[in-house]
Amino acid sequence: MSETAARSRTVQLLEFELGSESYAVDIEHVAEIVDVNDLTVVPNSAPHVEGVMDLRGKTTTIIDPKAVFGIRDDGARKRIVVFDREQTADGKPIGWIVDEVDQVVEVDPDDVESSPVDDADDAVRGVIKRDGDFVIWVRPTVLDA
Repeated sequence: MSETAARSRTVQLLEFELGSESYAVDIEHVAEIVDVNDLTVVPNSAPHVEGVMDLRGKTTTIIDPKAVFGIRDDGARKRIVVFDREQTADGKPIGWIVDEVDQVVEVDPDDVESSPVDDADDAVRGVIKRDGDFVIWVRPTVLDA
């Protein structure tokens, strides 16, 4: 198979850390990555909503995926992955607060194992095994505000 054909089969994923685990989202969903700045807490918001921040004149809702995934490790919480508004369920800007952003990797879909959870609406798109560790590929749309 030519390198061009092999590359067209791969998908690019942004890997990031939540606690001691590695996660990834399809890079097509990502608009940008920013450092954590001041967040404004929104009273009576859902437990997974960290707050809001002004990002280039747009009020952006910041979600804590650890609250949704049940991750108890506090971690560094250094970066915010901001998603393309066209990729969110309600078209509003959202971002995830993550401990660190690691890298963008190309993954062959044949190397992705199916989600261990049978629910089609589940957040886990698949599991990637690499160097003895696992990277959990998640769907960002499940964490809309």
